[in-house]
Amino acid sequence: MDESVLAESCWTGEAHEVQRDIDSLLASQAGVVARRQLLALGLHDHDLARLVRRKDLVRLLPGVYVDHTGEPTWLQRAWAGVLLAWPAALAGQSALRAADGPGSPHPGGPIHVAVRPDRHVHAPAEVSVHRILHGDGQVLWNLGPPRMRYEEATVDVADAATSEFDAIGQLGHACQSRRTTAARMLALVGSRSRLRRRDFLAAVLADVAEGACSVLEHGYLTRVERPHGLSGARRQVCSRVGPGVVYRDVEYLCGLIAEMDGRLFHDSTEQRDRDFDRDLDAAVDGRDSVRLSWGQVFDRPCRTAGKMGRLLTMRGWAGAVRPCGPDCRLGT
Repeated sequence: MDESVLAESCWTGEAHEVQRDIDSLLASQAGVVARRQLLALGLHDHDLARLVRRKDLVRLLPGVYVDHTGEPTWLQRAWAGVLLAWPAALAGQSALRAADGPGSPHPGGPIHVAVRPDRHVHAPAEVSVHRILHGDGQVLWNLGPPRMRYEEATVDVADAATSEFDAIGQLGHACQSRRTTAARMLALVGSRSRLRRRDFLAAVLADVAEGACSVLEHGYLTRVERPHGLSGARRQVCSRVGPGVVYRDVEYLCGLIAEMDGRLFHDSTEQRDRDFDRDLDAAVDGRDSVRLSWGQVFDRPCRTAGKMGRLLTMRGWAGAVRPCGPDCRLGT
């Protein structure tokens, strides 16, 4: 930024100091600055108008500018959203994307920012304002740009997901990233009374924290097996293998075993090896074993029921798979 522009309205001795403060502010905010910040440093509206005319600053949002004429980066758009709604912090998908950094799986789209419930912020379509901040403990104010804590943002995104499968995916990614834990998110869900999926999220997180998959097993019963007429199954069947015992998640009378693989992130080599051994032991005993995971149960239950029905029929089941409703996708 040209010091001569500032010198017209500032004492010559102060121009360099003001310029240094502006450059420092731009550097700390990815090249983005708010009008109120420039005025606080000693500029006047006519100074700002001149900088815009000279294209030293380019308007990004009402009262927010960037220091170049090219396409703004996602980080610059994020800063602009926070500065527009200040005091505010990145929320939801935007908070998660900022935390993940380059290569984040979280989408761009509008910048999501959180403000306190008593505030009314008028924002353009590029910024989505959420009135959800109830305390400073929800936000990491020291980061640039400020953002909600990872577990706070993850729970919000999972609760607003379009499907339970997507919600589970959000929780799984958060655990895999090691930026938070299932136990932390479970405690947070317990403290939130207005979550749309509160019970479901708590159940999934409890299972993840304990390494179990009862939510997946219940999902298989209520989404795959019962609605489509699959029958003849026993659950948690004790089976002796060598000197020890294992428990089969679902075992049909015809000998078909369905194991629910509910893990949301990679397990140890030893754990995977034990799983393969379970499948091999079932084959040695003359039984077939299939592994089902979250997507097959929660995202594609009808298709999974159709395939399970064919496997049961191949092993002598006399029943018939039935559609769960008019929109059932049994054969797809």
